[in-house]
Parts: sequence; structure tokens; C-alpha cells
Amino acid sequence: MSGDPGTYSSSGEPGAGSDERSETEIRDRQMIELLNELRIALPGVQILFAFLLTVPFSQGYTKLTAFQKDVLYATLLATAISTACLIAPSARHRLRFHQHDRAWVIESANRLAISGLAFLAVAITGAVLLVTDFMFDGPRVGIYTGLVALVIVVLWFARPGLRSESSGP
Repeated sequence: MSGDPGTYSSSGEPGAGSDERSETEIRDRQMIELLNELRIALPGVQILFAFLLTVPFSQGYTKLTAFQKDVLYATLLATAISTACLIAPSARHRLRFHQHDRAWVIESANRLAISGLAFLAVAITGAVLLVTDFMFDGPRVGIYTGLVALVIVVLWFARPGLRSESSGP
């Protein structure tokens, strides 16, 4: 039992609890941090999703080009997938909580959260593309959308991925 960091000691033996307890405390902290991070991301996804759901029912929808409708639908799908990925860790936690499978819950939740953020980046970029293409013509559409995508990629993925242990903030 002590070889699996996601299990809990039920024996009550003095030697069995020490390592497992500290591992459990680490896993508890990791889970709390992950759930707190998801609490930050989810409202933004929900607002974007709600906005995208209202667009087809607004009066201006008839003015959208075929390209804009395609971007709207792709953005809606990316937002739906992002929402599913960001909510899944809570569902997994709830369903696996009593199976003493905390290590798997945390590792899979981490992967889902990263996937959800990637789909959210696509959705935000798509929403910016949609609005920018509706408002402007020409190269500004690509430039403005590209700048937003670049900022998201750098701040969310590149900078954290390239950070070494010795580098600063």
C-alpha cells in the first residue's frame, strides 16, 4: 500500500502512516490548488460560451459572412470542449474520491486543465477573429487576431514551458 502515493493508510500502524500522510498532504494541496485554478478559468469560459450562444439569435447574425459563421461555429465548439475539459476534473474527483485514487485524479485533472486552457486559447482567438473581421477589413484582421493569439501563447504556454529552475519570474 505504501508504494502507491494515491492510497491512504487504514492500518493505523506507526510506520505505515508517516510517508503516506506527507504524500497525502502533498496530494491534498495539489488538488486544492488545481480546483482553485479551475475556479478562475471557468467563469471566463462560461461568459464566452454564453456570448457565443446568443450570437445566432441576434439581429446582426444575418449580416455575418459564411467565413464569420464558420469561425463562430468553430469558436463555439472550442468553447464547449474547453468547458468540458475544465469541468471534468471536478467530476472525476467526485466520482473517484472514495476509491482512494487521488494520484490518478490529480494527474488526469492536470492534463485536462491544460487541454481545457488550450481549447480556451483557441476559443478566445476565434472570438477575437470573429469580432475583428466583423469590424475591420484587410490586414488589420490578421494582425490584431495574431497579436492576441501570440500574447496568449507566450503568457499561458511558452513562458511557463521555457522557465528553468534558475530563471526569475
